[in-house]
Amino acid sequence: MTDPHRTAAHDGGGAPAVVRPPSAGAADEREALGLLDAAVAAMGGQQRDGQHEMARQVARAIADGQHLLVQAGTGTGKSLAYLVPLIAHAQASDRPAVVATATLALQAQIVGRDLPRLLEAVTPHLDRPVDVALVKGRSNYLCRHKLEGGFPTDEPAEGQLFSLGEDAVPHPGAGPTSQLGREVQRLREWSEETETGDRDDLVPGVTDRAWRQVSVTALECLGAQKCPFAAECFSELARQRGAEADIVVTNHAMLAINAFEGLNVLPEYDVVVVDEAHELADRVTGAVSAQLSGQMIQAAASSARRHCAISVEALQGAATALELSLTSAPTGLLARGLNEEQAQNVALVRDACRVALSDSKPGESQSADGARQVARSRLMAVLEVCERLLDAEANREVVWVTRLGAPDPVTGYSTPDDDAPAMLHIAPLSIGGRLRDGLFDGHTVVLTSATLAIGSAFEPTAGALGLLGPGAPTWTGVDVGSPFDYPKQGMLYVARHLPKPGRGVSPEALDELEALLAASRGGALCLFSSRRAAEEAADELRSRLETTILCQGESSMSALVKQFAAEPDTCLFGTMSLWQGVDVPGQSCRLVVIDRIPFPRPDDPLMSARSRAVAQAGGNGFMSVSATHAAVRLAQGAGRLIRTTADRGVVAVLDSRLATERYGAFLRGALPPLWGTTDRRVVLDALGRLAQAG
Repeated sequence: MTDPHRTAAHDGGGAPAVVRPPSAGAADEREALGLLDAAVAAMGGQQRDGQHEMARQVARAIADGQHLLVQAGTGTGKSLAYLVPLIAHAQASDRPAVVATATLALQAQIVGRDLPRLLEAVTPHLDRPVDVALVKGRSNYLCRHKLEGGFPTDEPAEGQLFSLGEDAVPHPGAGPTSQLGREVQRLREWSEETETGDRDDLVPGVTDRAWRQVSVTALECLGAQKCPFAAECFSELARQRGAEADIVVTNHAMLAINAFEGLNVLPEYDVVVVDEAHELADRVTGAVSAQLSGQMIQAAASSARRHCAISVEALQGAATALELSLTSAPTGLLARGLNEEQAQNVALVRDACRVALSDSKPGESQSADGARQVARSRLMAVLEVCERLLDAEANREVVWVTRLGAPDPVTGYSTPDDDAPAMLHIAPLSIGGRLRDGLFDGHTVVLTSATLAIGSAFEPTAGALGLLGPGAPTWTGVDVGSPFDYPKQGMLYVARHLPKPGRGVSPEALDELEALLAASRGGALCLFSSRRAAEEAADELRSRLETTILCQGESSMSALVKQFAAEPDTCLFGTMSLWQGVDVPGQSCRLVVIDRIPFPRPDDPLMSARSRAVAQAGGNGFMSVSATHAAVRLAQGAGRLIRTTADRGVVAVLDSRLATERYGAFLRGALPPLWGTTDRRVVLDALGRLAQAG
């Protein structure tokens, strides 16, 4: 059993201290632990030391107003450990608490399974019932105004969606013949019966193209003051429920938008628990990044001309000039930002956007117009990106160029076509300062994950989130361990004898993979650095083995995982997107293979810029950025193996650098403490025994 219960307090700018001062909220801790014990007993569960300790630490953090980073290994039951203190807190607070997850899967699990079961168990012990609400972005909900024709669409007109085609013979009651038309018709029918309008409640789902027919983005929305359907708007109703709830469940992107963009998409809260917190920095970066291309500007201009009846020649001319000035721009990071000509053209686009926005304002006598709002939203989006690009250096933002291209036949990465139109991207060099001001200031924040520390150090994660350096708030890091006995349940095999990975999967690595799969007789989750590598390995191994091999992309992810879990001798090949969320306990997953250390792509502009910034400040850019990134993702991959106390298996890494390079020890420190070996024969024998035991 791995249960270190490490605790360290940190003042943000100095070294961590091992001893934490006594809490003033002992009564809150006792209340939370009493509720946890009652919940576990009512739900027929077993007492878990790590879960108990985590609940105590979360309750103490809430009572003290102290930020907390808590690592809880797989099997701890961390959802229950933080939900119980939040429920106890809700009894006394007049503001809701927020739970933010990275994935829709965990969001659905909390709202659909964990919280209902927990509330059923503890409600008899509460002073009053606890209300829960789920809040998502506007585009996740049906828009009644759009359903009634209040917004334009770039898709075929409804008449075309429902047309029979030139050669068809119409008949009474004929419906749509295209897939898009059938999906839109189904959405219309569903809109009459759904209570939530939430896309995730529609089973089976529809394509993104069909959903765009019935939804709007936040920028496109007319707003509650202008929309004629505001009283019955699904999104507004969800936000009203959130404002009245005790616990609001949302996602990292909504948390970022609420913190950084001042849109107030969440109610005023006092406590937030960020689950899957190892994903927070990347999710926040994605939420606040932006793009700009000549095509986007031209589309905005065309929409404004069509729906606002204004002249857009200046904007179209500025778009063309910007495209020309980017023709010779190198693909990748613009280390010195925009050059003078590019900056001048971005300024021209900005100024033309301002004029177009002024000209497109509705008159006082005009009613709310969805078409005009869509056009203006596109202009506003272009204007905002232009302003960010022009202020990039002052705001410490990174700018880079991408071009569309064909996937590389070996790596699967897209190789840019130098003749393709350029797209500008902008993102913060660091989101730490923004998180410090927008998230940590004024709230109590609990960050939790199974992979939050590297070894015993929380500093790499804390630094990326703005919790280190001058002016950083105080925080405490706690590792509550895991109920699993990793050294006895699992083995870490590093194929030290293999050559360093190059492009694609080497012949030697394929031979090694064949030997591993043959010994285990299936039951393997094989994780690759690229889609192309996964597909090529699957094709090659299918020709060598009789084992059933599934590959990502051949069916929906849920269908593949379901079949993999149901068939103990089947293998599943896929990419990094499989590393999180695949939960297959038991004999069906007795071998996890990782083809290479998941370092960021060497041409990743944002990672390169961040590494360079660390180096310029006197640090080690590779270790602080690339190695830390790889360590967390490697731990996520290895964590797919042991999911219950009964699981047994092997994690095999086909990247010799994990054993031979100096940074290997750092990366291994992030992994579960599996029994390690580089002896091929020992591993093959162990896999053979596991296969026979099944």
